[in-house]
Amino acid sequence: MAERSTAAVDVADNSGEQSLTAQADQSTADGVAQNRERDTDSDEAQESAGADGSAKISPPELHSGHKLAKRYRLEECVTRLDGFSSWRAVDEKLRRAVGVHILPADHARARSVLAAARSSALLGDPRFVQVLDAVEENDVVYVVHEWLPDATELTTLLAAGPLEVYDAYQMVSQVSAAMAAAHREGLAHLRLNPNAVLRTSTGQWRIRGLAVNAALRGISSDTPQRTDTESIGALLYAALTQRWPYESDAYGMSGLPKDIGLIPPDQVRAGVHRGLSELAMRALANDGATASRHESACTTPEELVKAIGEMPRIRPPEPAFTTPPDYQRTTYQQGTYGRPAPHPGVTQPVPSPPPPPLQSRTGKALKWAVSALLIAALGLGSWQLADALLEQDKQSDDTNQTQTTDGGDKSTDKPKPAKPISVQGSQEYVVTGEAQAPEDVAKTYDGDNSTYWRTKKYNDGPILAPYKPGVGIVYDLGSPQELSTASMGLRYAGDHTTVHLYATDSLSPSTGIEGMKEIGTATTSGTSLTVKAAKSLKTQYVLVWITAAPYAPSDGYSTAGYKQAITEVTFKG
Repeated sequence: MAERSTAAVDVADNSGEQSLTAQADQSTADGVAQNRERDTDSDEAQESAGADGSAKISPPELHSGHKLAKRYRLEECVTRLDGFSSWRAVDEKLRRAVGVHILPADHARARSVLAAARSSALLGDPRFVQVLDAVEENDVVYVVHEWLPDATELTTLLAAGPLEVYDAYQMVSQVSAAMAAAHREGLAHLRLNPNAVLRTSTGQWRIRGLAVNAALRGISSDTPQRTDTESIGALLYAALTQRWPYESDAYGMSGLPKDIGLIPPDQVRAGVHRGLSELAMRALANDGATASRHESACTTPEELVKAIGEMPRIRPPEPAFTTPPDYQRTTYQQGTYGRPAPHPGVTQPVPSPPPPPLQSRTGKALKWAVSALLIAALGLGSWQLADALLEQDKQSDDTNQTQTTDGGDKSTDKPKPAKPISVQGSQEYVVTGEAQAPEDVAKTYDGDNSTYWRTKKYNDGPILAPYKPGVGIVYDLGSPQELSTASMGLRYAGDHTTVHLYATDSLSPSTGIEGMKEIGTATTSGTSLTVKAAKSLKTQYVLVWITAAPYAPSDGYSTAGYKQAITEVTFKG
């Protein structure tokens, strides 16, 4: 196996001659409030030399309560290392928690930290912890970034055990897609470890310290894409096995046994998903070989995203329902209502059976009288019922004699049942920008619920505007039809999907949305939706127009974001 990038095992080879093997790096300086950071460099390294081999530069004399730019009030120092320090702070202007990295302006890496922070801020990808400010002021350089108190480090999650298959799949999918987007913009992480990957309370995975963490420690790589890809492979390996895929222990996990080399995750722990095990090996090992298959290695995050897309989709587990407790009869149902419960050990007297009722001569007379009254009542009731039936038959005969034969019974005025309307053609409708998936529009009425037409992914939502006023498909019903409902299946559930129906003049409408007649609208948070016509009108061409889509996880077509897909559409008239 070819030489691995040092960044993936958190080795800071800063002098160019000697490497320091990383141990458990519990950093929270990039925005997680649960744990304080314990950096991997030794105390001697902090006192003697900087990461670039130069003499140590003393950090600025700062303390809790100090303010930067009369705005950022320092609260707690979470890291003090190699001439820089990291703090939890409060932005008093916006009244929110932030994180701050601070180092002297004459620090050997001050210029590179500023450049890395500004480049990361320009990316603006919500999958990364955002850099909010990067300033040189009063002989100090400081970088302000988001603080995510509701997020949990992957290190903390793995302390409880390996991730579930679906969670590991989501983690590697989202992290790979995010790093692929960063590399397309020329940005690398180089220090992607379990402390740098966070899961928010909504289940979204975010990455902190893009470019900045490596710049703070002077880490660089001649093959940044390979370095980050190997780091993603190490993250997936750890998520599947709760073991660090190197000989040294790190991040609260044991390393692999010495002298056995890198073995696949499914040989480390039973029950590991085979596809994810092979994916981890393709990202970690340069030859990409496993015991059962020989796939090419993934050397870039983009190749890793492609490999994930070629895997069978891993679905979330079915929700577990607890068995309700056995039904408990109440004391009233048990016949003890109003009586005290018996004390243990006390023998309860057996009640004597009640005496037979009405055994006297008077009782017998009463029984015969009651029986006679019941027989008389039944006879009278039967006679009245028969009389009523005869009268009804007579009225029915009179009515039949007066009916006309000019077109059937006019007394009933039931609404006609809705009938399905077949679709004769379709075309995606694009107002601005590029199309979504025009080649898949016919899949929305092919009778197969497993096929679908999908929208692209949007970073903000659920409302698609202002990125898009909406997306949708125009359907040809063959001839003018009076539409009553349009029902459709949706691929993604969540808050929320909004669909409008419009009557238009052709598959390529000559007017915009404002020139069309709206038939109806509906909103749902589930995977099915029915739009009912608010008013009666006939049209041959119907536009199904989506203006809001829920947040959905990454899949084989796009990364996590606001998006929707239509599986089947049914029109009824």
